[in-house]
Amino acid sequence: MNSQRADIDCDLMVIGTGMAGMATAMFAAKKGIKAVQVGVAGQLGFASGLIDVLGIYPVAGGRVVENPWQAITSLGRKEPKHPYAMIQSNEIRTSVNAVLEFLGRADYPYVCQKENNMVMPTSAGTIKPTYAVPHTMAYGPAAMARKEPCLVIDFKSLKGYSSRQIAENLSRSWPGLRPVSIGFPEAATEMYSERMARSLENPRIREKLADLIAPHIGDACSVAMPALLGVFRTLEVTEDLSRALGLPVFEIPTMLPGAAGIRLKEIFEQHLPEMGITSFFQHKVRNLSRKKGGGWIFEVEGMNFSRLVSAKTAIVCSGRFLGGGLHADRHGIKETIFSLPIAQAPERASWHQRDMLDPAGHRVNRSGIAVDRDFRPSDSNGRPVYPDLFAAGTILAGQDWMRQKCGSGLAIATAYAAFNACNNFLEKA
Repeated sequence: MNSQRADIDCDLMVIGTGMAGMATAMFAAKKGIKAVQVGVAGQLGFASGLIDVLGIYPVAGGRVVENPWQAITSLGRKEPKHPYAMIQSNEIRTSVNAVLEFLGRADYPYVCQKENNMVMPTSAGTIKPTYAVPHTMAYGPAAMARKEPCLVIDFKSLKGYSSRQIAENLSRSWPGLRPVSIGFPEAATEMYSERMARSLENPRIREKLADLIAPHIGDACSVAMPALLGVFRTLEVTEDLSRALGLPVFEIPTMLPGAAGIRLKEIFEQHLPEMGITSFFQHKVRNLSRKKGGGWIFEVEGMNFSRLVSAKTAIVCSGRFLGGGLHADRHGIKETIFSLPIAQAPERASWHQRDMLDPAGHRVNRSGIAVDRDFRPSDSNGRPVYPDLFAAGTILAGQDWMRQKCGSGLAIATAYAAFNACNNFLEKA
């Protein structure tokens, strides 16, 4: 295939459309790097919308982290193979702030406390530490901290979200919650969060919803509802409903996939091409080959056509099993695009602990691509497999992002580190 003429020539191929892939493409665009991005754009739909940096550490003790930056310093000393240990704390801050600024310019601002995590209620009636929340959810942590009387709304046509469950499970830590279940304006028998969120961008639907909520307000100081406050017009929807009810309205994340993840997905999909990124969403890398002297030729395939892309460098951030970056069978775990070495337990029998809910987690969750200090995939001896290939995101070995509550922060920070190393390579080439 490397003898064929490419349809597109670029400096960087970004493989992945989760948070790591989107952040990598954003960093490339800001530097003016000619980049192509490819991937099946579904992972962000399963995002909660929260930006976690580090929420639980140590994992075995289930300790909730107050200051994520101090905890990252401790993690770096105790877990030298963790991706965070390879990045300076100020670089993690810089990368997260850059993404938050990008989202703010896209009319979806986030709120954070700079040094400390916030505590966010969840749809399961639990609490979750997180670093930054979208403006639609921002009032929730403050209301919870004050334990103020709050009306918790659910909708009869939306499954998987119960205001009664939230209120009962949080009754000890937030006794002022009062649940109520109402109908959604012009709802079908069953509705999904994305459709409901988009419908609330219609002023007529918002007015009808406010009329349904108003009789239940009573002594409430705020109103909590599922994450449905619009997709593109979240500022308008949130402000309009709050004004109509005379109270702050805020979201609690729903079960996934949900509207909060779809917002992120559509913001990146809209703005990255405007910034100069050539995007092939809902496409896959079908084949690839090395070019003589370095670089890559990728065959990018969609439903109706394929393209050949010539790239000087590549960053793989294709996610784990859900994203398709990793595949497991009876013989082990494999990386699906480049056939890269995977750091994993030597035997399948040792992937999992006997206790499914073991607080220390399972070894399989820390498997993935091992990288050197320049975030180049490396072999078992620590040698980079290719000088012009880099990796970022949850596909990296040595981390357990779900238990550590660091998914988005890890994705963004490693994307920043991998891109900077890649950019240095391009400048020296």
